[in-house]
Amino acid sequence: MKINIIIINKKGKDNLYAGLVEHYKKIAKPFAQVEVIEVFNKDIHKAHDISSDFAQKSYTTALDKYMKQGVNIALDPSSKEVDSHDFANLLKDRTQVNFFIGGAYGFESNFLHKCNNAISFGKITLSHKLVKVVLLEQVFRGLSINNNHPYHK
Repeated sequence: MKINIIIINKKGKDNLYAGLVEHYKKIAKPFAQVEVIEVFNKDIHKAHDISSDFAQKSYTTALDKYMKQGVNIALDPSSKEVDSHDFANLLKDRTQVNFFIGGAYGFESNFLHKCNNAISFGKITLSHKLVKVVLLEQVFRGLSINNNHPYHK
């Protein structure tokens, strides 16, 4: 199984959580290949200075190329909340899952409609960098549930 976490984030700007990211990628290896893909370009940078709508559109444009294979799931705070077992079911019997974490302005509805699913980890606001770590932990937890590994207990 392949799991991609695609995040709007400047590369190399995440030293605080880098150890945790690597930890969860490593312990998930027996069950899945997990890759974190950071996406940020000049168009996103410029769009942030214009408006939230332009920023959201720039995210959609930058992320479109990652939606070609597998199941595409956006993390969106206004979408359906999932618990760990619901999350595990999203991974079950899949060959590839792509999770998308937006930037500061979230996703436009057009992008959310392109995805197979959109989920929320709750109503609290978290930085997208911290959400990446929470998502990685839930990926490992979900894989553990699906493989009867004792981590989840």
